[in-house]
Amino acid sequence: MMRPGRAVVIGGGIGGLAAALGLLRTGWRVTVVERAPDALADAGAGISLAANGIHALDALGAGPAVRAAARRQLTGATRTPGGRVLARMDGHALERALGAPILGIPRATLHRLLRAPLPPGALVNGAEVTAVDDDPDAPHARVRTADGRAYDADLVVAADGINSRVRARLLPDAPGPAYSGSTVLRAITERPVDVGGADFQLTWGRGAEFGHILFADGRAEWHAVLNAPKGVRPRDPLDALRRRFADWHDPIPALLAATAPGAVLHHDINELATPLPTYAVGRVALLGDAAHAMTPHLGQGACQALEDAVTLAAAAAEAPDVRTALARYDAERRPRSQAVALAARRAGRMGQQLAHPAAVAVRNAAMRLTPSGATIRTILRHASWTPPELRPELANS
Repeated sequence: MMRPGRAVVIGGGIGGLAAALGLLRTGWRVTVVERAPDALADAGAGISLAANGIHALDALGAGPAVRAAARRQLTGATRTPGGRVLARMDGHALERALGAPILGIPRATLHRLLRAPLPPGALVNGAEVTAVDDDPDAPHARVRTADGRAYDADLVVAADGINSRVRARLLPDAPGPAYSGSTVLRAITERPVDVGGADFQLTWGRGAEFGHILFADGRAEWHAVLNAPKGVRPRDPLDALRRRFADWHDPIPALLAATAPGAVLHHDINELATPLPTYAVGRVALLGDAAHAMTPHLGQGACQALEDAVTLAAAAAEAPDVRTALARYDAERRPRSQAVALAARRAGRMGQQLAHPAAVAVRNAAMRLTPSGATIRTILRHASWTPPELRPELANS
């Protein structure tokens, strides 16, 4: 196996920070270069982590801290706008089957917990990457930033998101992000909200979804996903949502009432609808949304990035050289992550995006008739994953 070298991670989001932790855990020297000067743009939202994401965090050494800060998602359901239950979700059964709970946590908290173990100076904020030079005849790749700095690297991890500039340079013929047809508005409530005992919940209307996850402090993150033309923005998004969901069941109006107008984030949902031909070029690995940005309909985007991070770290620890490590990473991650992305797209089309009244009625009837065991098996298909072991002693081999 190769001797751990120097890695540069481009992007300080969940995937980039996780990649840094994995590489550090096996002896690599790591610098994370993040364009944002401080907090990331989506840090005002929340996240639900499935068992595969929790197992990945455990492998990275961050699992205990995340568990302590998060809330287990044990009770929930999918409903109609009038409140009728279409399917119940048994978090206890999923935890028994998968060996880890579903957790709800604010993104800002998760980012903080992933940053905390980094050595001083390892995270460089406010640095925009302008070039990655990877001449195969040169001893190192070189990452350049807009302020004139340069970082030599034996391994470069491009975790710079769905609009990855690194991906565009490495794979110029690959199609970029495509609009999914849906837009999402989301926020965290200012105060705790009585949600009737539901740790998490989804409600499906015609071309619309409203959901929430509950946090440890009693506050909740809610999201509204709507079929909409790309780029449409209401003047007052919170007022528009209060009118749009005024007659939907409790606690939806209460969640919106407990939200500050300035807290609402609004993003169109884009995805890499055309799968990439590779996640590795030279000494550069694509990771997370830069590699397989997917729609949120399975809640697997961050979990797949966490899987990427652990798999990459294991490959970089065990392979004889970087190119062999990245070939292994690509072979292990591309089929699974692209299959999950396809499943997420299909879930959206049969769930939130479905708008014709007759089709919605058929879907709702089918959901009510589906045994709970079948629903759990569907979730197990995506959330069941065993991480490779990251052994710190490999760093000294």
